[in-house]
Amino acid sequence: MEIVLKCSAFKHDETIPIQFTCQGDNISPPFEWSIPPENTKSMIIIAEDPDAPHGWIHWVLFNIPPHTREIPENCPRTYELKDGSYQGMNDFREIGYGGPCPPSGIHRYYFRIYAVDIILHAHLNMTKEDLMSQIRGHVLATGEYMGRYGKI
Repeated sequence: MEIVLKCSAFKHDETIPIQFTCQGDNISPPFEWSIPPENTKSMIIIAEDPDAPHGWIHWVLFNIPPHTREIPENCPRTYELKDGSYQGMNDFREIGYGGPCPPSGIHRYYFRIYAVDIILHAHLNMTKEDLMSQIRGHVLATGEYMGRYGKI
């Protein structure tokens, strides 16, 4: 099953506005998504740059309640959010969102959403690898949205 992931700040496969990058305010863009499958216990969003050497993780957001349908712009950079979801460690070694910041060229940034049938065991500094090992065999649906960015 597919989850439709949308962003009102930029169109799929187009340029990510500067305010969501390291050259701007470095704030997270807003996202909204379609209804997940019935047995969903939590949602996950991972943002990554596959064009960076060895890939680069920009955002790890997990245990999003299944009734939640959006993440507003400028998500606080805290471990636990008001709705009970959590943010993990990105490859900048920070909690929360870290915007696009490619050293050269134009890179692709994938925002992927997962609906899972479990609530993850959370700990401070969770990484993408920690999440992926926990959700193996528990993914009910996925979706993705992609933007591009190159330093000006």
